[in-house]
Amino acid sequence: MKIRIFTTALIGLSIISCKNDNSMNTVETTTDTITATVPKFENKGHELVYNMVQKVGDLSTLYDKKDVVYTYTYQTPDGKTDITTEKYIFDGELSYGVYKKHERTLANLSGVIEQGYDGNEYWLKNDGKSIEDEKLLKMVAFNRPTNFYWFAMMQKLMDDGVNYEYLNEKNIGDATYDVVKVTFDSPDNSPKDIYQLFINKSTGLVDQFLFTVMDFDKSDPLLMQLEYETIDGLMIPTKRKYKASNWDAEVTSEPWINVNWTDIKFNNGLKAADFKK
Repeated sequence: MKIRIFTTALIGLSIISCKNDNSMNTVETTTDTITATVPKFENKGHELVYNMVQKVGDLSTLYDKKDVVYTYTYQTPDGKTDITTEKYIFDGELSYGVYKKHERTLANLSGVIEQGYDGNEYWLKNDGKSIEDEKLLKMVAFNRPTNFYWFAMMQKLMDDGVNYEYLNEKNIGDATYDVVKVTFDSPDNSPKDIYQLFINKSTGLVDQFLFTVMDFDKSDPLLMQLEYETIDGLMIPTKRKYKASNWDAEVTSEPWINVNWTDIKFNNGLKAADFKK
């Protein structure tokens, strides 16, 4: 699944998935029955992304946490802010958000906004009243998977359907990066996003990445810069900022859009019923 983002009215962001070859190299210890598997890498880019994901914590490590609750704050340069309490169950990608402030998302509505995805249906409430407006529900169908995928972004780079190409080595500031181009399969032949990951050669982490937003015909890239925090054994990019750029990762003079995740708590005992309308 692809992650998507708004551009001018940018109320969220997104990313995608990665291609696991079923052929595996298997390593077994002589003192235990534990078997470790490593993919058969398609190319250098694939190997770099795999190693990065092992460093931050892979999908099984994330899903072992069962669920997460955290505060999501999104602020544009004009000072307009969204603040939501986000809740996800990883198995099934169930998603819920209650907006404490929504100056960017559904700003025409007053009062408390709740959005949810229960595994089958997207739903929206305003001050406890169900909203059935088709246009607004389409926005919910964008926000819920987008926010989930931003949280699981690094892990989802190892999903099926992602292709990798090693581009080059690039120096930016004091750091040297391996640059990996990521593209996504398109079964319906619709345009898909392109990402360029800048993997720090010293740390093995993605410090920044370029991305397009083809769902909104945005083929000029945006640049996202990341800062990590280690929480319960996972390295999570809790501080993010992004703005317009070019394919050389040169940014404009425009101010940044800032996204922060705080108060992250795993294993909260959430149930599927918590995500029902």
